[in-house]
Amino acid sequence: MELVFDGHNDVLLRLWRSRAGGVDPVGEFRDGTSEGHIDGPRAKAGGLAGGLCAIYIPTTGGDFVLKEPDEKGHYSTPLEKPLQRQPSLDIALDMASIALRLDRAGAWRLCRTTADIRKAIDEGTFAAVMHMEGCEAIDGDLDALETFYAAGLRSLGPVWSRNNIFGHGVPFAFPMSPDTGPGLTDLGFELVKACNRMGILVDLAHITEKGFWDVAKVSDQPLIASHSNAHALTPVARNLTDKQLDAIKESRGLVGLNYAVTMLRDDARDDANTPLSDMVRHIDHLVNRMGIDCVALGSDFDGATVPADIANAAGNQKLVAALKTAGYADEDLKKICRENWLRVLASAWHE
Repeated sequence: MELVFDGHNDVLLRLWRSRAGGVDPVGEFRDGTSEGHIDGPRAKAGGLAGGLCAIYIPTTGGDFVLKEPDEKGHYSTPLEKPLQRQPSLDIALDMASIALRLDRAGAWRLCRTTADIRKAIDEGTFAAVMHMEGCEAIDGDLDALETFYAAGLRSLGPVWSRNNIFGHGVPFAFPMSPDTGPGLTDLGFELVKACNRMGILVDLAHITEKGFWDVAKVSDQPLIASHSNAHALTPVARNLTDKQLDAIKESRGLVGLNYAVTMLRDDARDDANTPLSDMVRHIDHLVNRMGIDCVALGSDFDGATVPADIANAAGNQKLVAALKTAGYADEDLKKICRENWLRVLASAWHE
């Protein structure tokens, strides 16, 4: 079994919702559930040894829903309205508390260094890294950033697919370029600089193409897109152009393959009946464009529809097997599954 360290999941969002419904999040993760994609037993069964676990503030008024495609299969889901900070901060603190409770109970290990990650993996404990997907909970003075860092935050994306005080996000749309609007704001540049100083990874998933180049100008880290795919194969706004992939290669950064079917399929439809070959062809494109050292996995488990053959974290080894059948050697698989992530994390964290 090839152990996987995954670049993105939304298990904290699912556990937060479970807690609101009266379910103990520690028990749900530790003992297992039929809900969602990730828990301890399914992670262990599929060799999911850890990953970046997102604090994500959900859409106001319910779940985010893609706009229905037109007769040509095209769709353009409008950006959500910006969120207010105080309720966003309350939710973010709730999710951080769940991450800390899981750590305290031994259900997972909340990791702050790559040594922590390797130790947890060696001991068979899920190695969680606290990530923030969209910084609605962070104030313009960045005081809250210090607090979340102290709690274990080691990775963030300045925006999700909506705008905030730090920058602009891309919509969920097909077909569409990622060049959909402005990039970082002045506060966004200050956020990136602060992350560079503190040793917090800056994630370029969900940001506009202009924002991508803004981060590239100011950041001293490798360029990272934790859960994105190839725009040349599936031209949704969330995917990366070859020019962006070239810049990531030049920085010795990384792209994590997103399992979301809307970002894998030719038609970008939200259809779980999506073959593993679509995942392999995106990996092939990323490897051919950037090299084996710049490609990893970023499943988006608990945040998207994934191929039915994968189904949940227990199915991860089916992708590994498909890559092996496609000709990827054991050393290649080791890099894709975990070592490339550990390399870029060590760089961003000043190790």
